[in-house]
Amino acid sequence: MGRWGRFLTFGLLLGCSSQGPAPAQNPAPTQHPAPAPDPAPISDPDPAASIDVLELTIDRIQADYAARKYTAEELTRAFLNRIRRYEDRYNAIISLNPNAVSVAAVLDTEYETKGPRGPLHGVPLVIKDNLDYAGLVTTAGYSGFSSATGGVDMIPQDDAAAVERLRDAGAIILAKTNLPDFAGHGTRTKSSVAGVTLNPYNVAKAPGGSSGGTATAVNASFAVAGLGTETGGSIQNPASAQALVGVKPTFGLVPLEGVVPMSATYVDVVGPLARTVRDAAVLLDVIAGPTPEDPRTEAADGRVPMTGYLAGLSESSLQGKRFGLVGEGWRSSFLPLAPETEAHYKRAIEALIAQGAEVVEDPFEGSGFIEKYSERRGTLSGGVDEMAEYLAGLGEGAPFNSIDEWEALSGQRFRGGGRQGGASSGGLRAVPDSMLMRMREARERSDTAGPRRSFPEWRAEIQELFREVLSNHRLDGLFFPQAGAPIPDLVQDPDRPDYNPNNHPELPSNIINDMGLPVVTLPFAYYEDGTPFVLAFIGDAWTEGELLSFAFDLEQATEGRVPPRLEGGPGG
Repeated sequence: MGRWGRFLTFGLLLGCSSQGPAPAQNPAPTQHPAPAPDPAPISDPDPAASIDVLELTIDRIQADYAARKYTAEELTRAFLNRIRRYEDRYNAIISLNPNAVSVAAVLDTEYETKGPRGPLHGVPLVIKDNLDYAGLVTTAGYSGFSSATGGVDMIPQDDAAAVERLRDAGAIILAKTNLPDFAGHGTRTKSSVAGVTLNPYNVAKAPGGSSGGTATAVNASFAVAGLGTETGGSIQNPASAQALVGVKPTFGLVPLEGVVPMSATYVDVVGPLARTVRDAAVLLDVIAGPTPEDPRTEAADGRVPMTGYLAGLSESSLQGKRFGLVGEGWRSSFLPLAPETEAHYKRAIEALIAQGAEVVEDPFEGSGFIEKYSERRGTLSGGVDEMAEYLAGLGEGAPFNSIDEWEALSGQRFRGGGRQGGASSGGLRAVPDSMLMRMREARERSDTAGPRRSFPEWRAEIQELFREVLSNHRLDGLFFPQAGAPIPDLVQDPDRPDYNPNNHPELPSNIINDMGLPVVTLPFAYYEDGTPFVLAFIGDAWTEGELLSFAFDLEQATEGRVPPRLEGGPGG
């Protein structure tokens, strides 16, 4: 049986929940009854076969539904056809939702009887496989959480809060996407459960990580859009490698409940990956905002725009705005820019100015910003065992609810070994051994550095400095290349195929991640090797609405994205 056959069989054996009724005001958690799994989409009849899903947007889908051009079931089959044709080549997906077509059929009936459930009614999406979907296996990329790769299936009993919001808005979750084990890499996407994900623009180049599976699926039009997660560039980097609009939100804007943690106490976020700013804004409208399920979102109360992110988009939002440009006052790594990057950046600055904006060269020069950021190392982050909390929340019907239970069932030792909360680790659990080594080394260095402050104290100080720079220069945000050089090779050293450095030339992260601030990426141009040059709008906390509108204005003026040309794999 080929990879695609195994892939479909695995998906059909998982079992999952379907969509329930539209939520009421202040609803209890939505119940999603489970229909029988769908048959594999082997021979889809017309009109599904005639639907062109390439670069399809949410607006287009809703207009087509209103015009009765096709149904959600037909559209879902069309996307599954495209996945079947190309997935073997690009390996974006860990598991299909075996009930996607049944979910779509329920939504079609609901559309005819009640109208659209929400802004995502009948919109096929994907989610990174560290977000829970009730009844589907969550692997986090780790072979130990999948029976198909010798582990034990980790099956949550309810949706992650962000996923529940997508489904309640009418979305169809087609699949769960590949990621490095426990989201532990920001450049390449290789998991022990599914292998290597490729970049559709150039398969010899890295796809970005750790949300590389979602990025490839969206870039290849396997879905309209999707969700990624980020701790250190994991939305921005794949968006940059694959010409996508990525939203790395302010920490606490989107709930993390039901997300396998990496550093959830202070850093982890969930955000959209899309091909257009409008689509990204729709997804953020759906998933943003506080919930009792996640106390970290309390700070978001009153921070979401009253009329929403989509309604705030304007083609004149750049007029009269001021932006800081990247420079060596911001960071030392990946600067100065590579020559080809510098040329694209100059053109982007010209396009920004043509829209009525002003720019300021290297506003952080002489501010002490780099020195303040260097104090991040060794701060005390607390000892919350985030993985233990996550596992306990899988539900009473889950196969296991603790590392001990998983080890007893699997007969294996949990990857990374450590289970105790570490002060300098920020609560990281089950991360790659190389990362654990770097954490231990950092802790040893910091132990000899004298009194240590807490991470929240340091974060408050650097956020204050960041705001002082913006205020002193009257800046509305920062306007950077997301990466300081072209995308790295997939295989960095042919003589050492396992050599896998985390070397995406990121300019905003990890600085932005540690400060908890938002970034919106925007595709602008392409390098000679076919990979994209992507911009980053950066702002103060809770300014996602402004950043999205800035990106929308420039997007409409430049129309920088070009879809990749796909090659069929063995199953195509």
